[in-house]
Amino acid sequence: MIRRFGESVQAGRRYTRRPGVYAILPRGGRMLLTYQGPPHDEIQLPGGGIDPGESPLAALHREVFEETGWRIARPRRLGAFRRFTFMPEYDLWAEKLCHIFVARPVRRLGPPTEPDHDPVWVDIDGAARILANDGDRDFVARYFG
Repeated sequence: MIRRFGESVQAGRRYTRRPGVYAILPRGGRMLLTYQGPPHDEIQLPGGGIDPGESPLAALHREVFEETGWRIARPRRLGAFRRFTFMPEYDLWAEKLCHIFVARPVRRLGPPTEPDHDPVWVDIDGAARILANDGDRDFVARYFG
């Protein structure tokens, strides 16, 4: 059974399933996250949706680069969670199936290519507290113990 986080499911509401990949990116006692600007204005694990026909690993590499400007190495899947939420940028109610990986950020190639995203380095000790959603916080807290 996959754990569920986020808003309660609303009876009668249609949710579109959105599989996605997200990364815990530790390096040197810190962790690379992304700040997403409007309409969210929040700190998140880098990641996002898997495009049709795209493999989860290809999506992970693409999304981390788009949101942080960094390349990653040695991704390893930790697990997954479901989250029901409204996605204002798509005007969509979604059932997000969030696959969580841990990987090593190895090289910054430039600024993020995704609009309204900025890379943020934080101490590992405080990372779980500032993440915007419960599922991300849970995985980070459990990974670092």
